[in-house]
Amino acid sequence: METKQMLEQELQTITRWEQDQKDLWFWEKLGRLPFKVLDKLTPNIVHKKIGQLLDELGSYIQSGGQYLVKEEKILERLGVPSQEQAAQLPLAAMDRICDEMIDERVTFAQIQGATTGVGGALTLAIDIPALLGLALKTLQEIAIIYGYNPKEKKERIFIVKCLQFTSSDIVGKKAILDQLTSFSNHHQQVFSQLQGWREVMMTFRDQYGWKKLFQFVPIVGIVFGAMFNKAFIEDIAETGKMLYRKRRILEKLSQLEAGA
Repeated sequence: METKQMLEQELQTITRWEQDQKDLWFWEKLGRLPFKVLDKLTPNIVHKKIGQLLDELGSYIQSGGQYLVKEEKILERLGVPSQEQAAQLPLAAMDRICDEMIDERVTFAQIQGATTGVGGALTLAIDIPALLGLALKTLQEIAIIYGYNPKEKKERIFIVKCLQFTSSDIVGKKAILDQLTSFSNHHQQVFSQLQGWREVMMTFRDQYGWKKLFQFVPIVGIVFGAMFNKAFIEDIAETGKMLYRKRRILEKLSQLEAGA
């Protein structure tokens, strides 16, 4: 039985995590520096792929694009027949399934990164859309686990904001957290603030600064590709888990207060 005190303690854990997100690691900052130089060395095929991804991300916001997952498999793992019942599960059950799923996605990302690290910049054109697709699917699965429907437009907006949060700087992270604090009641306002969603793709692209550099060295590309993809999906999954978990805790607390 979940009590108000238990939920409030979990909410404090998430609040501390949010405070820890206010700065970037030194290597993450440094990792963005070589991108402008390397951009000129990048084959046109990579630039073309980035342009296609910009269109795909816009399509995802509007209709779900090609990235929507099958919720039946996630619900089966949760042991419930519907999202409504998933939302009523204890937080501990949601967390357990979420952690199991994240481990699987991180392992897959690591293998994918090593594989695409073999061929230098050309295989990067394959890795970029594959990694974005995996990130979106991971966030959708997290949404379902915590009782939300990623087929709804407002949830697709929330997922893209999670992507944006992961790759933002201090100011950007604070702004996104402020937006998402009142997301449930003001998601239309958040959508209007998403007009710069192409920036999400640009910052996503910038994350490849050092990866581009090291993938010109075949063996190093394999190791660094695995490390980068693993870290990227770990960051995405942690963000999704924390922000969706926060929404579920706040709704559970609201239900407890309403029933008191």
